[in-house]
Amino acid sequence: MSLSSVFNIAGSGMSAQTTRLNTVASNIANADTVSSSIDQTYRARHPVFATLFQGVQGSSGDSLFQNQDAAGQGVQVLGVVEDQSELQARYEPNHPSADAKGYVYYPNVNVVEEMADMISASRSFQTNAELMNTAKTMMQKVLTLGQ
Repeated sequence: MSLSSVFNIAGSGMSAQTTRLNTVASNIANADTVSSSIDQTYRARHPVFATLFQGVQGSSGDSLFQNQDAAGQGVQVLGVVEDQSELQARYEPNHPSADAKGYVYYPNVNVVEEMADMISASRSFQTNAELMNTAKTMMQKVLTLGQ
């Protein structure tokens, strides 16, 4: 793995954490929205990540544990899935969005968990940015060795 591939790996991590921050922001923004039916109620969304591995080089008999020995090449966002946990049904017959039985449905968003997820995503983004700065500094130091 070359030092220049560090930028691609850190960049994919930053992109993934940006997706994570966007889904957290969407969840927090919709935490207090209500609906009169379960089908129309907002459900919390969460990104699904997967590790990208370098292509296996050489013949297929190099190692019995090729997948375990493969170096990571970055992270990929496979998609964003909706949380299927139960929605909050509250009996509020005077609410304008109440259904015929007087229930209003609130999203399954836990704001405390979302805030913790937001802090974790922003710290991960910050770590990847610092990693890129460190790699840049190392490359600059290598260039000055010949002087």
